[in-house]
Amino acid sequence: MRAFFETAAVVLITAAVLPFAANAQPLAFISNQLDNSVSVIDAASNRVVETIRVPGKPAGVAVNPQKSQVYVSTPGSGGFAVLDGRQYRNLRFVPVNTGSLGIATDRSGDRVFVADWYENNVSVFDTGSFQLLQVIAVGQSPSGMVVSPDDRWLYVANRVGNSVSKISLNNLQVRKTVAVGRHPFGLAIDSSGQRLYTANVESDDVTVLDTRGLYRIATVPVQNRPYAATLALRDTLLFVTNQDDSNVSVIDTGSLREIAVIEVGDKPEGIATHPDDRHVYVANWLGDSVSVIDARTLKVVETIGTGEGSRAFGQFMMDLK
Repeated sequence: MRAFFETAAVVLITAAVLPFAANAQPLAFISNQLDNSVSVIDAASNRVVETIRVPGKPAGVAVNPQKSQVYVSTPGSGGFAVLDGRQYRNLRFVPVNTGSLGIATDRSGDRVFVADWYENNVSVFDTGSFQLLQVIAVGQSPSGMVVSPDDRWLYVANRVGNSVSKISLNNLQVRKTVAVGRHPFGLAIDSSGQRLYTANVESDDVTVLDTRGLYRIATVPVQNRPYAATLALRDTLLFVTNQDDSNVSVIDTGSLREIAVIEVGDKPEGIATHPDDRHVYVANWLGDSVSVIDARTLKVVETIGTGEGSRAFGQFMMDLK
């Protein structure tokens, strides 16, 4: 499993701050594993405005708009980097463990959660002091995570455990763990917090869960090796990256069927939706790029060159107020 992390990415920082940096909103922070960098994309112009370098092979990305910070997991150095989202600076490194991969924040911006692939747990840190608050045991090889819109629940995909864990953010205890498809990795939750979607890498499908009882609603077949997912157009469409087919599946969330397949760059991985709820950004690992999909036309409208090994696993789009 350790070879899994040998492909993750890092960020060292440029001292210069562009004069328009504070006004670039929203921004996409794309981790480029193979050249150890993070590309900052101004989503208004769809161009890279800065490249940040950070030690430790950054992989996962989580944004904290309340504090204008970005957290990037660094499995190579066993922790995560804290970036200034306005000035594109590396503020500090927070040690966790060698398996740091999935990363997420709560909706208030007060806590950051780091999934440890090897230790089978989630570490919880305060985003003010970055002190460790608690370690929560979950399933085997936790990876993707997402927080419910009401800030009450954290959902964790346990990849090798073939399951999803539901954690209460009130007491930081696991409430329930349920089986899904084989090797779930990326997660997406709708704006009501009632439906959770898991991209199952080995079973080539998406599991749809009702979050209230955490029971299965449906299993939707997609293409080869689905990796991550995001919702758009008021939760009516789910977009899923398929690594081995270099495309994105589009699922109608009403009928729960795949209705389109969109060709993107080579080996797509991370995916997130622009705050306009219409444009979907896809990080292409072997394409060294980000594809921008218009959710209304289901076409790629822009391809942005980034760095080598673009991964951006997690929520990488931040709207700066």
